[in-house]
Amino acid sequence: MSEQKILQKKSLGELVQKLTAAGNRVLAPVRSGEQLGFEEVTSPRKVADDYIQTTRSAKAAVFPRYEPMLRFTLAGKDVSAEEIAPESRPTVLFGPHPCDAASFATLTAVFTWDSGDAYFEPKLAKLTVIGLSCTKGDAYCFCTSVGGGPGDTRGSDILLTPLDANQYLAEILTDKGRAVVAIAPTLFANANGQAKDRVLAKIAPRFTAKKIAERLPALFPKKEVWLEQSLRCVGCGCCAYVCPTCSCFDIQDERDRYGGVRMRCWDSCGFGLFTLHASGHNPRAVQSERWRQRVMHKFSYQPERLGVLGCVGCGRCSRSCPVDMNLGEHVGALAEAKA
Repeated sequence: MSEQKILQKKSLGELVQKLTAAGNRVLAPVRSGEQLGFEEVTSPRKVADDYIQTTRSAKAAVFPRYEPMLRFTLAGKDVSAEEIAPESRPTVLFGPHPCDAASFATLTAVFTWDSGDAYFEPKLAKLTVIGLSCTKGDAYCFCTSVGGGPGDTRGSDILLTPLDANQYLAEILTDKGRAVVAIAPTLFANANGQAKDRVLAKIAPRFTAKKIAERLPALFPKKEVWLEQSLRCVGCGCCAYVCPTCSCFDIQDERDRYGGVRMRCWDSCGFGLFTLHASGHNPRAVQSERWRQRVMHKFSYQPERLGVLGCVGCGRCSRSCPVDMNLGEHVGALAEAKA
């Protein structure tokens, strides 16, 4: 059962210090030039607090951009290998918006649907999410179209909502959230019936996930629809690399004559080589087919197979796209397209 508290913004420094002293790694939004991503912090002075969305998502906390799996050495014909244990420090993720927090449900469904993933699950088990409600949005946001919202509590252990310049409303949602409060109980005061709706951003829905899921199977063979939408796409993969729910990866070896490292690294279904067979055949040989796969995967295949959407409406893909492809607009158009 959730409860509400008040956390003063001036108390964030002490909270970070107490969390760090308790052995936690704290990740929070940090600016680096024009980029804004989640980095390890020990002081709130580095933490960005005025942003619509981070450039990079929070998924690297449980699914890093690259992760070493084993180290091997070569000595003539002899090969020795040693597994590298995954990162397992307790981690507090501070400041992801509700869309990012909701994305962990999609990642969990992907990485645990069959056999558990030995690199993902230990990180998730030791992750505590202190989310931050959205008080403003932009034209790229469409969280309300995919079941989310600016104050959505899904995926957060504590959700903070800025009520004014001085204080947050803290919704304590899980046992992990209550453990954070127990580390610094004097920083959390009674909320006295404070409401958050008045300060939340207003994001109008563009479509419904149910409608688009019903429409997509009939649109699959309509090549002209996918060609028109994908004409600008250059296959750079930027959309996948900033997406909080994309989970494609490759396993590669980096080596020299003496040995090397095998690692798991992000990949993208938008890349031309992603589905290239050893025979030379590519079942998705053109970009329109790869764009179709991306949309179908997120809005049809994953809901049908795993029971979760592959999109949380954060808008990062559209903000980062070098040719201004807007996923929210495209999916909205597909919802109204003739089958």
